[in-house]
Amino acid sequence: MKSRTKRIEAPAISRRRKAKFQADMAPADDRAVRLLKHELQLTSNTDFLCDALALFRWAVSERKLGRRIVSESASGDRKALLFPRLERVVPDVVLPRVEIKWTERELESLAELASADRANTPTDALTRAMRD
Repeated sequence: MKSRTKRIEAPAISRRRKAKFQADMAPADDRAVRLLKHELQLTSNTDFLCDALALFRWAVSERKLGRRIVSESASGDRKALLFPRLERVVPDVVLPRVEIKWTERELESLAELASADRANTPTDALTRAMRD
């Protein structure tokens, strides 16, 4: 009598399907894309779109940080990029970033102050510092 074994196949590895992108563009925009592709020596629309996406992603991340995007000529003349769609991601309030270089002693003092019990009255030193 033959024994039968059921053959179990490994599950197929799902491959991500590449997304297709199609755009209806005005003839002038189509010519502009073709000229840019030629100038940048890009052979495919996919390469063009991927590079454009990388540049746009960078611009969005810079504006999200509140930074301006500026071009500068060899003589130092500067021109800021004005692109209304990018302004949608700019934070309402751009807070200045300050970096403080603490010494080891200052950090220890800060840790000591932060972990201490809250004082009910200001010290004489604090009162003098506030008056100066």
